[in-house]
Amino acid sequence: MKNKLSRFHVLILGLIVFNLSLLSCKNKETKSEDNSSETIDSTTSNEPFFKLSLAQWSLEKPIHEGQLDPFDFAEKAKALGFDGIEYVSQLYFDKYRNSEDPDAAFSQLLDTLKAKSKQFNVKNVLIMVDGEGDLAAIDDKEREDAVEKHKRWVDAAKFLGCHAIRVNLFGSNDEAEWKSNAVKGLTELSKYASTQKINVLVENHGGLSSNGKLLAEVMEEVDLPNCGTLPDFGNFCLRRKDGKMWGTECIEEYPTYQGIEEMLPYAKAVSAKTYAFDENGKETTLDIGRILKMVKEAGYTGWIGVEYEGTGLTPEEGILKTKELLLNEAKQL
Repeated sequence: MKNKLSRFHVLILGLIVFNLSLLSCKNKETKSEDNSSETIDSTTSNEPFFKLSLAQWSLEKPIHEGQLDPFDFAEKAKALGFDGIEYVSQLYFDKYRNSEDPDAAFSQLLDTLKAKSKQFNVKNVLIMVDGEGDLAAIDDKEREDAVEKHKRWVDAAKFLGCHAIRVNLFGSNDEAEWKSNAVKGLTELSKYASTQKINVLVENHGGLSSNGKLLAEVMEEVDLPNCGTLPDFGNFCLRRKDGKMWGTECIEEYPTYQGIEEMLPYAKAVSAKTYAFDENGKETTLDIGRILKMVKEAGYTGWIGVEYEGTGLTPEEGILKTKELLLNEAKQL
């Protein structure tokens, strides 16, 4: 009886040890899975908090000089290592405006761009719309005409799979007048764009549109979820010599970092403008690290468009240096 009891106890003890082993293995498996997730998260955290796209304006010189066909933009961007592209409408004007049938030519243009983006597996991010009238014009008829002309590009963005169009707000030099008309034009266009699920974004692009505080007030008054900003790291000139919009010396500039910070709460796209680099690859006119920190702290995680606008490098060299700088600075955040 004593021996039988001992064997029974041994059997029970064995079962207990076996079950404890199973439990231990299960816990180890769970921990292993957790560690695997942590590793993935760690890897993800080492990636930049944004996605990189290429702004077509970086290539405007070779396009205007006839060295690059704007229809080859998707191919060029892919070759430079980009997964997203940002079109500039004015670079395609000669493809359809002078045609015998502008509407048919415009439709063909969009078909070609869509096919190219699919061929080279790049995401169509947005369209920067220029030359379609002033959305902040003082004259009601002029402003309404501009809204109608921009609707074509809203539809184009929808067709291409973009999330937004970028617009300009020039208008009056009087702050109160500019603000009132900017709100009117933006509201009307944004309401239409909402039917197409497209965002309407305002870039700081000279004049009062480069006044970050005033532009933020416009955003607050429009108060539509698809209306936002596109902060550009440059373009904070409020007034140029001889009263011109472009091509002359800037004689009054809005504080760059302040302007970016004021625009960021409404940002649905960001443009990383660069001009010049030192021997270490740092931008000499802008503190890119400081700006990226502001962008990250604002909670922005979308596309950042590379827009090299300097003269010391080829467009390709400037694009790649900008891309490298953004990625290096992101690692420090």
